Amino acid sequence: MSDVLRIESVRIHPGSATREEAMKEAADLLQAAGSVTADYFAAMQQREETVSTYMGNELAIPHGTNETKQAILASGLSVVRYDGGVDWGGEPVTFVVGIAGKGDEHLEILSQIAILFSEEDDVTRLKAASSPEELFEALSGSVNA
Repeated sequence: MSDVLRIESVRIHPGSATREEAMKEAADLLQAAGSVTADYFAAMQQREETVSTYMGNELAIPHGTNETKQAILASGLSVVRYDGGVDWGGEPVTFVVGIAGKGDEHLEILSQIAILFSEEDDVTRLKAASSPEELFEALSGSVNA
């Protein structure tokens, strides 16, 4: 599971977005990286209708359902920071991490992200990154290990 996160899949926005817009951007970045097909956004929406992908600590991890695994071409991540925030079903979100895991890799990827975002100091450090490159560097040691 090497290099699931690439620099071109990391973005920082000064403003806010709706949950729908944030999920669409996460899916579009995964698609641009060759990780998923165009059907993956619908899979993310389907998952969100069943259970919120809000994880706490300003983090949401939108992803597809088991029934839509065929939309995943390769494991990948997209990370978008919204400095203006996203209202995620009533919860404040700053980081939207789109995830696509081939086979069982999604569990390993999810656990790496969960560990990183469980530490408030790490979240503060990620929020302080001034560029997508800096944010990528801060993240890649954890998720591309």
